[in-house]
Amino acid sequence: MEIKVPQVGESIVEAEIGEWFKKDGDYVTKDDLLLELETEKVNVELNAEASGRLTILAKNGETVKIGAVIGRIDTSAEETGNNAETNEAKGKESQSEEKIEETQEQERKEESKNTKEEDKTDSEKKPMNPAVPKIAAERGIDPEKIKGSGRDGRVLVDDIPAEKKHKEEKKEQPTEAEKTSAEKKTSEHPDRTERVAMTRIRRKIAEHLLKAKQETAMLTTFNDADMSRVIALRNNYKEAFLKKYDIPLGFMSFFVKACAEALKTYPEVNASIDGTDIIYHHYRDIGVAVGSKRGLVVPVIRDADHLGFDEVEATIRDLAVRADSGKLSLDELEGGTFTISNGGIYGSVLSTPLLNPPQSAILGMHAIQDRAVVRDGNIVIRPIMNLALSYDHRLIDGQQAVSFLKQVKTYIETPETLLLKL
Repeated sequence: MEIKVPQVGESIVEAEIGEWFKKDGDYVTKDDLLLELETEKVNVELNAEASGRLTILAKNGETVKIGAVIGRIDTSAEETGNNAETNEAKGKESQSEEKIEETQEQERKEESKNTKEEDKTDSEKKPMNPAVPKIAAERGIDPEKIKGSGRDGRVLVDDIPAEKKHKEEKKEQPTEAEKTSAEKKTSEHPDRTERVAMTRIRRKIAEHLLKAKQETAMLTTFNDADMSRVIALRNNYKEAFLKKYDIPLGFMSFFVKACAEALKTYPEVNASIDGTDIIYHHYRDIGVAVGSKRGLVVPVIRDADHLGFDEVEATIRDLAVRADSGKLSLDELEGGTFTISNGGIYGSVLSTPLLNPPQSAILGMHAIQDRAVVRDGNIVIRPIMNLALSYDHRLIDGQQAVSFLKQVKTYIETPETLLLKL
């Protein structure tokens, strides 16, 4: 039977062979993990659909089209006694190799008693994708010291820090002519620039954001929210919440619930444009932008308006953890009707979030800061968060956008109206 690259999404047309976990010629059994595919959105693991002898047709790191045949399984082959004999022969060969290694090790110890052995055997080395050692070497990084985010701690290309490899300076002093020549060619000096290929997901992010700027009439309206009541509510009940639901109570669940309720009042903000038609969604699937090692992803909380605070918090945590390890499925990244982006966790005070097409609006949260504000004629200090709503002006009018954001502000500043759905 043939092993083909599966269809993982309408917008995905190719993938990259991340790593084969079996070798060419291995006998595999049904449901064995064969390989991992890397796409522009998610990583996909392929398991054997039948038992038999494996033939690999596409190597690690190779880019393949969706539907392409990357291997075959000979189901007529059986795991016969030949395999046992082969394993026995390998065992004897292994024992022989162990004796040779012991002898060589003894010789090394005798020849270099004061030298510390630094090299690791193959069994001690970290599992890593084939391209990792080369790229790490180019950047002057020891791949063994990189923390892997892949399966069983496997080191992926995206785990490699973007650090430059600094070459040692020459001990010889350059002549005046060399100095002059160097000054003229400063911009061409190899240590001053570094060219690194964009990852597949980074290319997709760039394409998506450029599309958002070019194909929408994007506008942003701003407001701020006094977080005093939400902070007090959270502090008063966070221990009881944690004890009952075994998950911390955060601020994001308040904003998810606030937006889900406000979207019911302003359906245009939850709608999208398809050609000359407007599609009104009678459900609230809210995406939450999450920064991961592979780049920005937006997993979706389905039917957020029907979930409790505990369910929202649990869903967010689960999605964030799996986003960081690249274990999200494509279904979890598609189909959202509205997005929330929290730049405040990185310290952002004010920004203009970009739309996530085909969605027509996105809310940007920011860092909470103590500010002097006027309340009942008095200047007081309050924890304030800036809010930004970017929207597609082709579909959403200014009045609708401003009113929606004011409704979210009301829910946050008076959370009892949110809980009572007033």
